[in-house]
Amino acid sequence: MDLEVGQRVQVRRMRDRVDKKLAARLGETAVIQDFKVLDGQNIGALVSFESDDFTTWFFEDELRPVAD
Repeated sequence: MDLEVGQRVQVRRMRDRVDKKLAARLGETAVIQDFKVLDGQNIGALVSFESDDFTTWFFEDELRPVAD
């Protein structure tokens, strides 16, 4: 997937079990702030949610680009 810093994305799924507060972010829109190699082969995207500036990591395949 071709994601870029500054791009708007939507959380489309979550690979792992997460707490209710994070699970409630499913479907929300966020902006990519940075990228990081998480486990030697997967890339994670640090995203900041537009609604309240909450920031967390997601795997690239958990996100989808949002058209502006």
